Amino acid sequence: MTDEFDRLRNSPPAPKPSEATRSRALSAAMQAFDADEKNADQTQGKSWWHRQSSILNRIWSNNMITRHHYLAGSALATLLLIPSAAYLTFELTRGSLPVATGISSTSPVEVPAPQVQKQDSAPDIRQKGNFTADEVAKLLNSEGASGGGAKRSPQMLAKSSPVPMAEPVSPSPAAPLASRAMPQADARYGNTATLEAIAPPDQGRDRFANADPNPVKSVATDPVSTFSVDVDTASYSFVRRALLQGRLPGPDSVRVEELVNYFPYDWPRPQSADTPFRTTVTVTPTPWNAGTRLMNVAIKGYDLAPSAAPPANLVFLIDVSGSMNAPDKLPLLKSAFRLLVSKLRPEDKVSIVTYAGSAGTVLEPTEARERDKILNAIDTLQPGGSTAGAEGIEAAYGLARQAFIKDGVNRVMLATDGDFNIGAASDEDLKRLIENRRRDGIYLSVLGFGQGNLNDSLMQTLAQNGNGTAAHIDTLAEAQKTLVEEAGSTLFPIAKDVKIQVEFNPQKIAEYRLIGYETRALRREDFNNDRVDAGDIGSGHTVTAIYEVTPKGSEAVLNDPLRYGKTSPEAPPASASDELAFVKIRYKQPDGDTSKLITTAVTRANSVGDFNAAPQDVRFATAVAAFGQKLRGTQALDAYSYGSILDIARNARGEDPFGYRAGFLDLVRLADTLKR
Repeated sequence: MTDEFDRLRNSPPAPKPSEATRSRALSAAMQAFDADEKNADQTQGKSWWHRQSSILNRIWSNNMITRHHYLAGSALATLLLIPSAAYLTFELTRGSLPVATGISSTSPVEVPAPQVQKQDSAPDIRQKGNFTADEVAKLLNSEGASGGGAKRSPQMLAKSSPVPMAEPVSPSPAAPLASRAMPQADARYGNTATLEAIAPPDQGRDRFANADPNPVKSVATDPVSTFSVDVDTASYSFVRRALLQGRLPGPDSVRVEELVNYFPYDWPRPQSADTPFRTTVTVTPTPWNAGTRLMNVAIKGYDLAPSAAPPANLVFLIDVSGSMNAPDKLPLLKSAFRLLVSKLRPEDKVSIVTYAGSAGTVLEPTEARERDKILNAIDTLQPGGSTAGAEGIEAAYGLARQAFIKDGVNRVMLATDGDFNIGAASDEDLKRLIENRRRDGIYLSVLGFGQGNLNDSLMQTLAQNGNGTAAHIDTLAEAQKTLVEEAGSTLFPIAKDVKIQVEFNPQKIAEYRLIGYETRALRREDFNNDRVDAGDIGSGHTVTAIYEVTPKGSEAVLNDPLRYGKTSPEAPPASASDELAFVKIRYKQPDGDTSKLITTAVTRANSVGDFNAAPQDVRFATAVAAFGQKLRGTQALDAYSYGSILDIARNARGEDPFGYRAGFLDLVRLADTLKR
C-alpha cells in the first residue's frame, strides 16, 4: 500500500483542463436541457419532471458560476450540475424540503412558476400587484440578481415599468426560492401567489354608477322630492373592505343611503299586515351646520312570524367562471349558501344552476329536507371558463318556473364576482330580460363576491329591475348577517314598488337637500304612475331617509329670492299652516298591481330642540350619514371632523348584540387615520 501511495505521489501532474472542451460541454448541456424544455407539453411548474425556472436561473447564472468556479474545473463536474438541479427541483415540487413559514395565507395556494428570463433582463414585475421602483429594486437585489446581470437601479426599473406601483412584501431570506417567485397574473392559474395574498389587489376594474350628490333645492321653485326606497347594503361592504385594506374608498362606491340602511333600527312597528308600514319623522338640529335642520324619515315594515312566512322556491344561480377562483369568491360563496340552506324549512325548494362558458343544471328542484343532497351539490362546484351570464339567467328562470309555488316566494339568487362576458352584452339588454321574467312573479336578488372584477352598476340594475336586493358578501360574517339574521327581509317581501314623496311647505322651509338616493331619484309624476318600478321591502325591514332642510329666514339659505317670482307665496290652508312638510308613501302588495297610499304630516311636534335629546337611533343614523358624505367629499362637511362623527356614534351606540355598530366605530377611526 505504501508503494502505491509513493507511486501516485511521484506521478506527473494532471494536465490543465481544455478551455475549449469545457465550453463545448457546457454548451451541449444547456442545449440539451433547453431542447427538453421547449418540447415539454405541460405548463411550467405543474409537473415534477419540468424545471423550476427560478431555481435553474440561479444555478446557471453567471453569478453562481463565478462563485463556484471550482465546479467548472472539468467538463465532467459541469455535467454533474444537471442531475443535481433535477433532484433539487423534484424535491422542491414534491414538498420534501423544508418550507419557511414567514408568509402565510388562509389556505394553501399553488404558486405558478414564472417564465424563464434571459440573463440580461429583469423579471416581469408587472404581473401581479403594484410596487414602487425602489422596493422592486430591493426585492430583485435581495435575490442575488438572479437574472445574472448587474443590480438594477430604481431609475432603470421606473423607466421600464409604466404602471403605478404600491407597497411590496419583503420575503424572508430563509424562504425557499420557489416560494419567493413573482406570480403570474393570468386568471387561468387560479389562486394567486404569496405576494398577492398580502398586497392589496388592483381596484381599477371595479365599476360603479357615477352619480353626483344631490344639490340644494329651493322650495319656492322645486318643493317636491320623489325617490324609490332602497334597502340594498352592498356599498357598506365596499367601504369596509377598502378601509380595512388601508385605503379610502372611491367616492362612486359610497352610497350614503346604503350605509345608513345597513344597520337595524328599532323604529316603531306597524300593528298589522293590513298596513305594512309605519312612518316616524324626527326633526333635529344639524350637527355640522347650525343654520339647518335634519329631517329623519324612518319606515318600519311589518315583521312576518316565521310560521306565517310563505314557502320558498329558490334557484341559486352561481358564477363558476375562472375569475371566481379566489378565497373570497367561490369558496366564500359556497360557505354562504351552506348557511342559507341551514335556515330553510323542510318544505322549501332549492335548485342550482351554474354558468361558465355555458349554463348547466347542478341540482334539479329539491326540497330542503334533503339537506345533504343540496350541500353535496354545493361542494362539487369548481371554477373554470368564461362567463355566460345571460344564458345562466335564462336557465335559472326556467327551473324557477318548473318548481313555481303559487302564493309563495319564487326567487333567483344570482351570486357572482361581477361581469357578464357572453350573451346579452349591454345593461339595457339584461334589464329587459329581468323585467320580462319579473312579470311571471319570479324575483331576482344579487350577491356580489370578491373585488377587481365588480360591475356594481350592472348588479344594481339587475336587482332593481328584478324586484330584489343587492348585497356584497366580503366575509362569512356578512353572509351570516345577510342570509341568516336578515333572511326574512332578504327573501320574503311584504310590499313592492315602494316610493316616497315629500312636499315641503314654502312658508316654513326655504331649501332642502336629500342625503343619498342619487341613483333612486324619480320624477314627480312617477309617484302616481303604477307602471313605474320602484324598490321593495322585506319582512321586518327598515328604510331611513334623511333631508337637510333650511328653515325660512335662516342665514344658511344659499339661493337668492327670485327677482320676478311671487313676493309672498300663497299661504297654505289653515289646517296645514303648522306643517313643515308632508310625507307620502305609495306601495303595492307583493301580488298586487294597484298601489296604496300612506301619508304623514310633519309638524313642530316632530321637532327636537337639542340634538343630544333626539332618539338614540336617530343620532346613530345621523353619524352614519355624516360619515358617508365625508367619504364622498361632500363640501357641506369639509369642516366637520371624523372625531366629531365618532363622538356622535359612540354616544348613540346603544344595544349592539351583533357588534355592527362597534365595527362602524372602527371604520371611522381608520378613515380619520387615512384622510387625505
